[in-house]
Amino acid sequence: MQIPFNKPSIVGDELHNIACAVERGQLSGDGRYTQSCNQRIVGMTGAKAALLTHSCTAALEMAALLCDLGPGDEVIMPSFTFVSTANAVALRGAIPVFVDIDPATLNVNPDAVARAVTARTKAIFAVHYAGFPADMDRLAQIARDHGLFLVEDAAQALGSTWRGRQAGSLGDMAAFSFHETKNIISGEGGALTLMRADLIERAEIIREKGTNRSRFLRGQVDKYTWVDLGSSFLPGELIAAYLDAQLDRADDIRARRIGLFDRYAAAFADLEDAGRVTLPHAPDGVVGNGHMFYLLLRDIDDRDGFIAQMRAAGILTPFHYVPLHSAPAGLRYARTSGTMTVTDSVSARLVRLPMFWALSVEEIDRVVATARVWLLGRTDA
Repeated sequence: MQIPFNKPSIVGDELHNIACAVERGQLSGDGRYTQSCNQRIVGMTGAKAALLTHSCTAALEMAALLCDLGPGDEVIMPSFTFVSTANAVALRGAIPVFVDIDPATLNVNPDAVARAVTARTKAIFAVHYAGFPADMDRLAQIARDHGLFLVEDAAQALGSTWRGRQAGSLGDMAAFSFHETKNIISGEGGALTLMRADLIERAEIIREKGTNRSRFLRGQVDKYTWVDLGSSFLPGELIAAYLDAQLDRADDIRARRIGLFDRYAAAFADLEDAGRVTLPHAPDGVVGNGHMFYLLLRDIDDRDGFIAQMRAAGILTPFHYVPLHSAPAGLRYARTSGTMTVTDSVSARLVRLPMFWALSVEEIDRVVATARVWLLGRTDA
């Protein structure tokens, strides 16, 4: 009877593809399914190139290498994000510079970004929270004005658009996730998309442990060797085989999740009108992908009580994130620019509702009914 927050999905030919990959005799990466996924992601995003990786974390680390980050360099990003965004920068010896988020979108505040730019700033990492792209026009202008790299942390945003342009084509490069909690999954997995042609060959080298193996496989050199920094960022072919089947159904998955999102939104609209909760809304010019539905409650006690009641009813509703600017590693490796009032408030009040492919209408209605008991019954805050 338990309703999990997430349940990994089989939506088509995933198991068939895995069997085919085994029969072909190549389980290492860059086989038929890897190439197919790369091409599909290019088609979905409008990027000039896409490279499958073993995680979004790997894609972000590749982006940090492509930005040529080093000791003393600074990268501006929101504190309200997963740790991989900051780790990719800190691993290069550079400094994550945390700024506050916009209270309406929960994406990085462009005004805060502009104020945080210094002579040491090398890049902006823009997180597309809940699948809604950040204000990429303003961020791109800031990047152009100061000669900065602009990287999309689009982990949650495959299939979303900003003013008619696809996430993954809005900056110099973008990192996507296919973790089992995302819309389109491969268990683990990710991809780096590139909008700058001059970065593509180096990205291939970085992904292949710093070697020019990709050029060797294309017959462009007669042997391959170590030519740059890199690591083993390439996923195995079984990951790609599973993902390729999910990409077959990308439109269906997106439509399904948007339907769930809309059902939640309609069910809680009266409570938002009454000022009891705040719901997610697509910013102007943004079309989302139904990745996440969250509620912003009154305070941390309201949020924690809500989670406890839902858990008692067998429904898992987690919160996130613990802000990076106040985390132990954030205090050690990063710095903060400006106040973090919105970030601190949102992180104490946000709760996420179950959202996955197989979530039934009956289950979503049970989630709603149980949630409304708490929301309507608690009047002491």
